[in-house]
Amino acid sequence: MIEVEHLSKSYGPHAAIEDVFFTVEPGEILGFLGPNGAGKTTTMRILSGYLPASSGTARVAGYDVHTQSMAVRQRIGYLPENPPLYNEMTVLGYLHFVAQIKGVSAGDRRQRVDLAIQQCSLETETQTLIGRLSKGFRQRVGLAQAIVHNPPVIILDEPTVGLDPRQIMEVRKLIKGLAGNHTIILSTHILPEVSMTCDRVAIINHGKIVATDAPDTLMEELIGRLGYAVEVGGMSQLLTQKLMAISGVREVTVEEIPDSAHTRLQITCHGETEPGSAIANAIIKSGCQLHEMRRTRATLEDVFLELTTEEEPLPIADTAIDKADADDPELIVDP
Repeated sequence: MIEVEHLSKSYGPHAAIEDVFFTVEPGEILGFLGPNGAGKTTTMRILSGYLPASSGTARVAGYDVHTQSMAVRQRIGYLPENPPLYNEMTVLGYLHFVAQIKGVSAGDRRQRVDLAIQQCSLETETQTLIGRLSKGFRQRVGLAQAIVHNPPVIILDEPTVGLDPRQIMEVRKLIKGLAGNHTIILSTHILPEVSMTCDRVAIINHGKIVATDAPDTLMEELIGRLGYAVEVGGMSQLLTQKLMAISGVREVTVEEIPDSAHTRLQITCHGETEPGSAIANAIIKSGCQLHEMRRTRATLEDVFLELTTEEEPLPIADTAIDKADADDPELIVDP
């Protein structure tokens, strides 16, 4: 449904994105992750037809975003981080207006607007002026305008920003419900949200895609930090050596607990091994007291930090966009 090949965008000497490539299958939810300035905004704007690319190609629903921009725009719903709302309009009036300019026929318009209102839980606010809505309800209106014309592709940039925990759960449920009938790209900084919502993840750093896979696969294979968090009493000098001698144990980190006779051990293992019983036996046979032992696994945050953290800071990819912001107030850039 979405095909991105060798996509690049430069602002003078600054490369916002460089040789970006990924695909999104029909009905799939792709989580698009990256630190601030990594190129997420640039990529999403190119896909939505807002920005031209310097080189490369991108196709949405079979249409080229460069040569068939209007056809692409008719087939996407786009929610930027700052929703394009008109404060002086009511929620109902605004959604009817959006449905009209997005080409929904007069006969279908009421049904599509009513469905978007229901999906985004806006029934109590239909006659409220948008300017009087809370941040959470404004975000819901932004979601409603993105789906009101029933597009095959939906691009969501930070859709849960500013929402409370209950609202986040509702939006997450809505996004999951849209999958299958819609192809979705979801940009977010809330990593647990990606794990619970997305089928696959694409991580971008300094304008380049550094990993693309299912969240579970990235957590299991890319880092492989299956291990055990252990708390022991009576730590002996030889315990670390005995633990390292166990087949499957890769690393043992020792941390003294202040004002306590206990010691914490973080034991990292190779992903395909299960040496838990051997670890427990080694601790007990060494004469130490085993107070706690639990399994640990790499999180998506671990993957994200490993792929995007560097010892020395590099130029931020979207810096040129931020500079352009100062010269062109109509160019709105999100983090």
